[in-house]
Amino acid sequence: MSTKVFVDGQEGTTGLKIFEYLSARADVEILRIDEAKRKDVAERRRLINASDVTFLCLPDVASRESASLVENERTVLIDASTAFRTSPDWAYGLPELTRAQRERVRTAKRIAVPGCHASAFVLAMRPLVEAGLVAPDFAAHAYSLTGYSGGGKKMIAEYEAGDNAKLMSPRPYALGLTHKHLPEMAAHGGLSSAPVFTPIVGPFYKGLAVTTYFSPKQLARRAKPQDLQALFAEYYAGEQFVRVAPFNADENLDNGAFDVQANNDTNRVDLFVFGNDEQFVTLARLDNLGKGASGAAIQCMNLAIGAPEETGLKR
Repeated sequence: MSTKVFVDGQEGTTGLKIFEYLSARADVEILRIDEAKRKDVAERRRLINASDVTFLCLPDVASRESASLVENERTVLIDASTAFRTSPDWAYGLPELTRAQRERVRTAKRIAVPGCHASAFVLAMRPLVEAGLVAPDFAAHAYSLTGYSGGGKKMIAEYEAGDNAKLMSPRPYALGLTHKHLPEMAAHGGLSSAPVFTPIVGPFYKGLAVTTYFSPKQLARRAKPQDLQALFAEYYAGEQFVRVAPFNADENLDNGAFDVQANNDTNRVDLFVFGNDEQFVTLARLDNLGKGASGAAIQCMNLAIGAPEETGLKR
């Protein structure tokens, strides 16, 4: 039997991409809402409760409203907003987080898809905390370079209009240091406080890389950058959507520079360690519309419905 799926908010960037993934599959039946009724609470309630899986691609307030409309114990909600990412009642939709997380996602009826910046930061930080190499009170400093598609319809329109020369240079934002991904970055990164984090949007559509800085003096025990690479390789052994690159290898660079867009159109995260014995960085690269949003949502759906985890996704 087909899995009945409803996308509540399919007109947004994440919703449209999820809809694209679903439309290519023969094992799902998409429940469609009439355009004139997409804000009709009664019609949304009907479709949510008729579905096996509903994706919520909405602002936080609207996601909370939609979540309250479920009247049965069958429908799985997969939310792409920030509303539930640190809620203990919702599974954090990052199966690679810990050894127990995949089963948590598989059996949950409420799944919160991670933020794009958070996914990259957490996947590079959590193994270090789990191994005791980084203490929970570590004062993390990180930045993210990302494509403009993560900024929503208005930002996409501004960039694609191509009539503002200022947009052709990198643009740091959220400089009040209160980015909406910070709570989940701390909670799921295993840290007691949020990192000092600055995102930077560039003049390209998609692709994202988060860089986090380290000094051996900050670590809970002495370690070299090669030790971090080896730790990552062991932690993510067998994970089909996480690739750990060799330490400092020339093949990790494109003519000496890092290619932020190399994972575009995949659901893969690549992890890198660069530096020397005195200071080093980790980089985590992903497609902010793939593993950073819609691809991650589909991966969670696959687990929830018992399909192979990689169904419809590119590695």
